[in-house]
Amino acid sequence: MTPDYDLVLHSLPLLGVGALVTLQISLVSVALGVVIGLLVGICEISRYWWLRYPAKVYVDFIRGTPLLVQIFIIYFALPIVIGARIDPYVAAVAACSINSGAYVAEIFRAGIQSIDRGQTEAGRSLGLTWYQNMRFIVVPQAFRRIIPQLGNEFIAMLKDSSLVSVIGFEELTRKGQLIIASTYASLEIWVTVAIIYLVMTLSITRFVAWLEKKYH
Repeated sequence: MTPDYDLVLHSLPLLGVGALVTLQISLVSVALGVVIGLLVGICEISRYWWLRYPAKVYVDFIRGTPLLVQIFIIYFALPIVIGARIDPYVAAVAACSINSGAYVAEIFRAGIQSIDRGQTEAGRSLGLTWYQNMRFIVVPQAFRRIIPQLGNEFIAMLKDSSLVSVIGFEELTRKGQLIIASTYASLEIWVTVAIIYLVMTLSITRFVAWLEKKYH
């Protein structure tokens, strides 16, 4: 069987649009996940149980259930509770952000705990508050240490975002499905989709390696 290269070339613009949507979902989700993860990670190491326990429950639940199930809960089950339909884009970003936040929380927790306690004590001796200690001393150092892990989380989210195609959101995987439905060219389109994903992940890997070297 000879691959239809003309079909691949004609499909590239549509797949390119899907790739941009995939990147957008991943960027927004990981950005929100970093915010969620930082807050939850700090709560996980808090001395207050009413902050620590809910944070651990959130992390355990999200990490212990599939992202696909979380997407279904937000898109299909949540509208029953709130009595309103949720836009597929909002559902996709919400599910991916909440999922990413749980993993980023563990990354931040480990990064914060890796900072020598003596630096925190030195900050206190200088009169810094807990918030100032975290903002100016602990978190900046922890962030530099967790750059590779955050890069891995972004790559994982880039690939996992393909799951939002099950709710009809037209990212890269869904675009490929639509093209195949009209052309029946499964081999050519799926190989092209895989190559596009590979190019994106390799590019991100190189960028993360550059950041890691810069902030070493």
